[in-house]
Amino acid sequence: MEEAKGVVKHVFLAKFKDDVTPERIEELIKDYANLVNLIPPMKSFHWGKDVSAENMHQGFTHVFESTFESTEGIAEYTAHPAHVEYATLFLSYLDKVIVIDYKPTIVKL
Repeated sequence: MEEAKGVVKHVFLAKFKDDVTPERIEELIKDYANLVNLIPPMKSFHWGKDVSAENMHQGFTHVFESTFESTEGIAEYTAHPAHVEYATLFLSYLDKVIVIDYKPTIVKL
């Protein structure tokens, strides 16, 4: 196995509060996606809703994944004023959150 060089994934699982409208969720996701245009070490952003048949989501409904160039890039992202402002707003709409940062490992068979 080999660790991918220069790549760190930031995975954010979320459950929105019950009273947040689908329209507001859509706006929040668009604003989250726009951070890739504002914060240079943030290289990509993907998101999706839980579609698992296993029903092991523990109430989490949305997955957000960002790619960074390094762990230092995540630190820069976390401290960036655009992220701080957005995160303060975004978190106020959430009931549950899990965040995991990891370096992908390539398995060669």
